[in-house]
Amino acid sequence: MTAIKSRMESITLDTDDARWQSIVTSLEHDIYQLPEYVGLEGLRTGTQPKAFVSINGDKIFFVPYLIRSCQELASDIYDVISPYGYPGILLSDAAKQDADFCTNSLQSFQDSLKAQNICSGFFRLHPILNEGIEHLFPEGTLTNNGGTVSIDLTLPKEQVWSNTKSNHRNKINRCTKRFNLTAKISKFDQGIEEFCSLYEETMSRVTAQNIYYSFNTDYFKQMAEVMSDYLYLCLVETENGEPASAGLYTVCDGIVQAAFGGISDEFVKQSPSMLEIDSMRWWAQEQGYKYLHLGGGVGGSQDDGVFKFKAAFSKLQHSFQTLRLVCDREKYQKLVALKAQAKNTEVEELENSGFFPAYRA
Repeated sequence: MTAIKSRMESITLDTDDARWQSIVTSLEHDIYQLPEYVGLEGLRTGTQPKAFVSINGDKIFFVPYLIRSCQELASDIYDVISPYGYPGILLSDAAKQDADFCTNSLQSFQDSLKAQNICSGFFRLHPILNEGIEHLFPEGTLTNNGGTVSIDLTLPKEQVWSNTKSNHRNKINRCTKRFNLTAKISKFDQGIEEFCSLYEETMSRVTAQNIYYSFNTDYFKQMAEVMSDYLYLCLVETENGEPASAGLYTVCDGIVQAAFGGISDEFVKQSPSMLEIDSMRWWAQEQGYKYLHLGGGVGGSQDDGVFKFKAAFSKLQHSFQTLRLVCDREKYQKLVALKAQAKNTEVEELENSGFFPAYRA
């Protein structure tokens, strides 16, 4: 392992570094690792976008991340998180065959973060691209956080349809035959106004505006400007052209992701999102894409209604894992102690909360 590490080159990249784009596009990737996406996330969250890469010949280990200030507790300490979505860890084919390289790369990553006064890191792995990588790291490195659902678009159309539960199939047919709803797919910027209106209407209805406050019209317009080539809209309308639902989907390197969606208050009972997903999967299959990833339940749950809704479209499920790093134990414990003091509680209560990092519980 020492010999491997001595030949390994580790670099920290900014989003304007041409090497970032070059490295990502040389690997199996998704939208979440692209420099323009991570940069946009930095603007949305007020964080500093970076990426770490470790290279040894044809072995590559790549992680995008956002640096956050912990100034509410200590102005000189930072932590890092993944950009929104499933950025995970990108590995070259050769890296996937070398556990020593992956373990050493992860250690170099932690050392790099510690040198930047970063005490911890929380990373969401990619359910498809990172499937089965737990064996490349020491036991206990990754945490299982439930599952996600995707539709395998390489299957015959008949099998994709039969894998959809009958209740969903009935509602899809009802959308078209009884309610005369139709779906059209376009580039996102061609229907951004309709989408934003339905999205904000939905967030108000489900009282989620405090959770999703930064995903607003300004954000979506910025996204459309920066990433137009990767964004598609599926809009479900009545025969009179009245919008019933809209979904924003990302398309990148064979993977289609259901990113955001909205339903008009007037059409909730008609379940237009059923037709939306159904139409999107047939379109994606025709384009030759491999997966339509629908995501998981709220907070990674596999028992809530959101997950069950998605699972009724497909039998294919993936493990959703996270990587939780404590890069500087001393600084980490300092923040936990300060948080406990601020909340007038015990350190043990924060540590046993299940939330990571504990000082943000």
